Amino acid sequence: MMYERITPPSTGSQITFQNGEPVVPDNPIIPYIRGDGTGIDLWPASQRVFDAAVEAAYGGKRKIVWFKVYAGDEACEKYGTYQYLPEDTLQAIKQFGVAIKGPLTTPIGGGIRSLNVALRQIFDLYACVRPCKYYPGTPSPHRTPEKLDVIVYRENTEDIYLGIEWKQGSEVGDRLIKLLNEDLIPATPEHGKKRIPPDSGIGIKPISKTGSQRLVRRAIKHAMRLPKPKQMVTLVHKGNIMKYTEGAFRDWGYELVTDEFRAECVTERESWILSNREKNPDISLEENARQIEPGYDAMTTEKREKTCAEVKAVLDSIWDTHGNGQWKDKIMVNDRIADSIFQQIQTRPDEYSILATMNLNGDYLSDAAAAIVGGLGMGPGANIGDECAIFEATHGTAPKHAGLDRVNPGSLILSGVMMLEYMGWQEAADLITKGIGAAISNREVTYDLARLMEPPVEPPLKCSEFAEAIINHF
Repeated sequence: MMYERITPPSTGSQITFQNGEPVVPDNPIIPYIRGDGTGIDLWPASQRVFDAAVEAAYGGKRKIVWFKVYAGDEACEKYGTYQYLPEDTLQAIKQFGVAIKGPLTTPIGGGIRSLNVALRQIFDLYACVRPCKYYPGTPSPHRTPEKLDVIVYRENTEDIYLGIEWKQGSEVGDRLIKLLNEDLIPATPEHGKKRIPPDSGIGIKPISKTGSQRLVRRAIKHAMRLPKPKQMVTLVHKGNIMKYTEGAFRDWGYELVTDEFRAECVTERESWILSNREKNPDISLEENARQIEPGYDAMTTEKREKTCAEVKAVLDSIWDTHGNGQWKDKIMVNDRIADSIFQQIQTRPDEYSILATMNLNGDYLSDAAAAIVGGLGMGPGANIGDECAIFEATHGTAPKHAGLDRVNPGSLILSGVMMLEYMGWQEAADLITKGIGAAISNREVTYDLARLMEPPVEPPLKCSEFAEAIINHF
């Protein structure tokens, strides 16, 4: 592959993909984007940790061969004005499959709304994965942050973030409002006399079956790798209001469970039906239905019959494989309304493990969960597709701190942990996790954490010193 202004390393091998999973050699070439602003401090510290962990874990048998590529302000310096995402960088990520990046500035002008969103859409990185786990000693506004240990699987390519919208007063926007008000809404009886105000901006919220199910599929496969108590996937949605988008996301998720993961999974509702029969082998279909539907007796005859039919179908289809307590060894799949889950990750955090959600809800939820365990400075992130994965710091560029060697590299380092786990290099990942936990417990932290500790840490470590502290605790 030809590049304009960069040259790939002369050593190292390419990561390939089979059935959506990476095939990793012992010397993979991995492109990295330093990042804007504090990226100048974060990347050298993080790379030092990654290389030290790989060396300590494998004694030279494995090694990452780094390949510097450019995006953001640094790319404009090398490639010219508004060249925030050069073709060289896109080619390198496509060729080598796995990349890692520091924070990037959202461009002003130049036609790209967000470099992060652009990368996700260009490479179809449909799963944004954000683990939120507490490291003892990290300052937190929450009383029991150690109870939260969740992984947010956020759909990355659809929903409002697809960016299909029209400005108020634009010709196309006005035409669309007119078409909706005069033709499409009146032709849909369930919308009644609803009208869109003529001075509105308009956005489109597409949620597809394909996009929903591939995200939930990846979330379930992740759950399979977790310890038994954490094998749970919660579908997060606002389907009580947006029935044909967010409600469909939930329904398609459950459909995937029964179609593709029948042997491995049980839904929460199925577990109630099975449990009712286990407690009372002679329970009638009607009584079982009454117990899973609190409002059963107030239902119409049609709805009661439908619920009884559901109970019968579950018992007929999975009692032999899931009954008599067998369901307790399966992955539990349930669903929660979005506003409810925001409350429950604070009041009942230990009841959740993997949260699978659409784009906008996932954006809010992952940041809210990160705040509980110490903030975005300790929040890693990954964007994963079937033929590419990009790991990234989840915070901004903080340009006023750039070059001062003082910011917390935790987010980028933990994103590297995710990358190593994705590559199957678990031993190196575990060393870094151990090192970070021990450094924080030992109050060896950068200023952002130091000032919040009781008593405050004086003096705090520099960015580079925190990296060394992590390595010293391997």
